[in-house]
Amino acid sequence: MKLGVLARMLDLRPRGLRGLASVDDFERAANRKLPRIVSDFVSGGSDCETTVQKNLSAFDQIEWAPRYLSDVSDRSVSTEVFGEPLKLPVMLSPAGLASLVHRDGELAAAKAAERAGTVFVVSTASSFSLEAISAVTTGRLWLQVYLWKSREVVGDLVKRAKAANYEALVLTVDVPVVGKRVRDIRNGMAIPPRIRPSSVLNVLRRPRWLAHLLAGPDLTFGSLVGAVDPEGQESIAAYVDRELSNAAATWEELTWLRGIWKGPLLVKGIVAAEDAKEALRRGADGIIVSNHGGRQLDSCPASINALPRVVEAVGDRIEVFMDGGVRRGSDVLKAKALGARAVFVGRPWFWALAAGGQDGVERMLGIFSEEIDRTLALVGSPNFHTVSDSNIWGHEGTVPE
Repeated sequence: MKLGVLARMLDLRPRGLRGLASVDDFERAANRKLPRIVSDFVSGGSDCETTVQKNLSAFDQIEWAPRYLSDVSDRSVSTEVFGEPLKLPVMLSPAGLASLVHRDGELAAAKAAERAGTVFVVSTASSFSLEAISAVTTGRLWLQVYLWKSREVVGDLVKRAKAANYEALVLTVDVPVVGKRVRDIRNGMAIPPRIRPSSVLNVLRRPRWLAHLLAGPDLTFGSLVGAVDPEGQESIAAYVDRELSNAAATWEELTWLRGIWKGPLLVKGIVAAEDAKEALRRGADGIIVSNHGGRQLDSCPASINALPRVVEAVGDRIEVFMDGGVRRGSDVLKAKALGARAVFVGRPWFWALAAGGQDGVERMLGIFSEEIDRTLALVGSPNFHTVSDSNIWGHEGTVPE
């Protein structure tokens, strides 16, 4: 009898993605699969990586003021973004070269976002072209653009986005120059990756990743192949390094972009209230409060700490979102409580993609949904819309004991 009970207790089947219970689990799983040169590229930040850590720790400083004996039996995690329903208030941030971590790259992410009922923001630096990505999904796609030195490049991307039925444009403004990412410099990270002697053994210990890289498409910027004209023997990667950053860009560039794009237009990279007001004045429909995940200017405020000032500056005249450091469903609700319409995640979907492709990203988004739902019940709020700063300790009108 005891042997029978023991047999029922033992579950020796491979757990795979079922055994991953949090975003942190996905990070660990990804790091087991990826060579250091790639895992550092994904996880690293600029300079001392102070802002990377701030983005995470700032959420821990925000405490709940839960309310009990409220009917929370019928909960909803859904919301609306630009008048359209969103099943999950966690969207996928633009992040380039996803095929570095999985050969299906952005194609898998787009399909996973569709299944979860959320938005995927396609990066200009995506491994696959914006047309190839739109061809595999009927879900909501937005396109992220930079203010390149050449307006022709941006204008061409905008025309193509219209033709491919992209819903919105996301203008990233916090890259007048590229931040100093120390890990990448030490590792010799480049496109394609340059494996230094010090990294050879680490790469060879990841044969599955190496096989995927060799079997997958050429590692390049898919939307720019055939769209830009590198000089001489210059590669597209070198062209991007030279042309991507535009230190001469001004707010007039946003006015110009507003003139050629009639759909929703968001500005990403805002942390200052005055910049938020200017984006609104120039015709933006949305703001993404972001410090680029700590990958640009170091020693910036955490995105969640900058969020309330931006919300106060623009009120309800524009939709405000945030990204940076979101790792749990409770983080999503803290952002909502402080004024965000929804949030974006970047590194988490890269880790999930590395861990399990499309299934991994779907599982990760499912965990966010489960955690948001559970936190709603524990906070005492029946749905995502009813969460406000009154749910945050210190904002609820009581004096801490």
